[in-house]
Amino acid sequence: MSDPNKAAIAAEKEALNLKLPPIVRPPEDIGVDTPAQSKLLSYRRSKEQQKTINQLVIEGAKRNLDRTLGKRTPSSPEPDYPPTMTSEIKKKAFNYIYLKQCVESSPIVPIQQEWLDHMLMLVPESLKEGKEQEELVQSLINEVSRDFEKSMKRYLVRSVLVRPDINWLEDEGGPIPESPVGLDYSKPWHSNYLQTRNQILANLHIVHPTMKMLLDLGYTTFANTVLLDLTGIRGKGPIDCESLRNDLSIQARKAEEKIMNTWYPKVINLFTKKEALEGIKPEKLDAFYNCVSTLMSNQLKDLLKRTVEGFVKLFDPEDQRRLPIFKMELTLDDDKMEFYPTFQDLEDVVFGLVERIAEALQNVQTVPSWLSGTSTPVNLDTELPEHVLQWALDKLKVAVHCNLEGARKHYETYVEKYSWLIDGTAVKLIETFQAEDHTFDEYTKFIGKFFNLASEIMLLPQWVHFPMVRLDCEDLKTGLTNKARTFANMLLNDIASKHRKENENSTSLLLPTCHPPPSCTYAQSCNPMDCSPPGSSVHGILPGKNTGVGCHFLLQQFSYFTVWFSICLGKLALSNLICPLSFSVLFCFWLCHRVWGIFVP
Repeated sequence: MSDPNKAAIAAEKEALNLKLPPIVRPPEDIGVDTPAQSKLLSYRRSKEQQKTINQLVIEGAKRNLDRTLGKRTPSSPEPDYPPTMTSEIKKKAFNYIYLKQCVESSPIVPIQQEWLDHMLMLVPESLKEGKEQEELVQSLINEVSRDFEKSMKRYLVRSVLVRPDINWLEDEGGPIPESPVGLDYSKPWHSNYLQTRNQILANLHIVHPTMKMLLDLGYTTFANTVLLDLTGIRGKGPIDCESLRNDLSIQARKAEEKIMNTWYPKVINLFTKKEALEGIKPEKLDAFYNCVSTLMSNQLKDLLKRTVEGFVKLFDPEDQRRLPIFKMELTLDDDKMEFYPTFQDLEDVVFGLVERIAEALQNVQTVPSWLSGTSTPVNLDTELPEHVLQWALDKLKVAVHCNLEGARKHYETYVEKYSWLIDGTAVKLIETFQAEDHTFDEYTKFIGKFFNLASEIMLLPQWVHFPMVRLDCEDLKTGLTNKARTFANMLLNDIASKHRKENENSTSLLLPTCHPPPSCTYAQSCNPMDCSPPGSSVHGILPGKNTGVGCHFLLQQFSYFTVWFSICLGKLALSNLICPLSFSVLFCFWLCHRVWGIFVP
C-alpha cells in the first residue's frame, strides 16, 4: 500500500477518534422569578423617557414662575374709604354681584335637540316651506335656545345665592325667592312619628299578623267565587218561573253550606292558636275582635254584592247571550186575554231572587261568640246596604220590562185583531144582523166570515220565541176559535129556525086540501100511515082513497128533512168542503123538492 493511502487512513482514524463537546444543560432556576429578572421584564424605555420629559417640563415651569414673580409689582393696599362710601349695604351688593357673575359663568347644559325637534313637529309644514320661512324658523330656534340658557342661569343663581334686600340691584324678573334661614338638622318630627307609630300598632289591629292571614284566607276563598253559578241558565232552555226560583234557591243554600263548612272552620282554627293574640293587651281584646268581625263582615258583604251584580247583569238587554228563557202562555179565561204567568208574577220572581241572595249568610257567628259558646249567639253584620238592593231592583225592573217588550207587542196584536170577539162587539153585531131581514146568501157570507176567522186563528203559530220568553199561544188560539165557531153556529141555528118556520107555514097551507082523518075505533092501535086495523094484511093508502093522515105525516117529515138538509148544506159550504157550484146544484135540488112537496097533492 502506498504512503498516501496510509496517510488517508490514518487521517480517517483520527477523525473518528475525535470527541464531541459536552452538552450544556440549562440551570435549574431558569424559571424562577428572581429580582433581577423581574426588573428586566418590567423595564420600559418609554416610561423612562416620559419621566425625563415631565421632569424637564416641571423645571421649565419653575423657571418661568420665578421669572414672572421677579417682574410683578406688589399690589397697593386698599384705600381707607370713608364710612359713607363703604357701607355694609354696598359691600353686600358688590359681593352678590361678584358671586352672581361667577355662578353665571359656570357651564350650562344647552337645550336638547330632541326638544327642539318636538317643537318643530307642532308647526305646520306650510309655515316651514320657503327660504324666508326656514330662516325665520332658525331664528326662532336660536331665540328659544338663548331663552333656555338665560332661564337656566337665572334658576341656578336663585338656587345658589340669596339676593340681599337692596333696592338698587338690578331686577332679575319675577319675585325673588325667600332667603333661607339656614339648614336645620334637628328632627322634631321624629318623636311625633314614633309616638304615632306606637299608637297605630296599639290601636290599628288590621296590621296585626293574624289579621293579614285572615285577609289572605278571605281573598283566596272569595276572590273568584259567587253564590250563584249563572253561566248555564240559558242552555237549559225554556223554564218555569217557579223552577228557576227553586233551582237558584237550592244553589244558594248549597253554596252557603259549602262556605260554612270550608272557610268558617279555617277562620276559627286561625284564632284558636296561641300566636293569634300575640301582642294584644287584655284591655284591647274587645277592640281586636271587633276588627276581626268588621273584616269578616266586609268580605261576606262583598261576596253578596258581587253575586247581586252578576244576577243583575244576567238580564242586561244589551247582552242577551246569558238571558234565561221563561215559559209563558197566552190564555183566554172569562173572556179575557192575559199572560200566564203575568208580567207582575215574573217581576216578583226576579225580585224575590235578589232578596233571596240578600238573605244568605245572615247567620254567621262572630269569632268570640263561637269561642265562648254562649247560648245566645252573636252574628256578623252581613246585611247588604239598602242602596245596593234598591239599585239592583231598579236595574232589574227596567231590564225585565225591556226584555218583555216583544211578548207585549205580540199580545197587543191579538188584542187589536180579535178582541171584538170577546168584548161584546161580535154579539151586538150578530143581534143587529138577526134583527134585519137578510137573504140566504147574506147569511152564508156572514157565517163564512166567522168560519174563515176561526181558520185564520188556528193557522197562527203555537209558539213564539223572544229573547227572554217562549210564548205558548195554543190556549188563546183554541178559545178564540171556539168563540168564532160559536157565533157561526148561532147564525146557523137562527137560519135553521127560520127555515123550519117557513116549512111549517107551507105545511099548514097544504093541510086544508086534505080530508080530515076519519074516526077509527082502533085509533089507539091502528097504523098512523093508513089507519089500517091491527093484524090487517093491507097496509098503505088504497088507490083512489085519500084519508089525509098519511099526507099530514109525509108533509111533516118532509119539512123536517128540508130543514136538516139545508143546515147540512150550509155547514158544508161554509166549511169549504164543497165548491160553490156544487152547492148551487144541491140548493136547486132542495128547492125542487120543496116545490114538489107544496104543489103535488
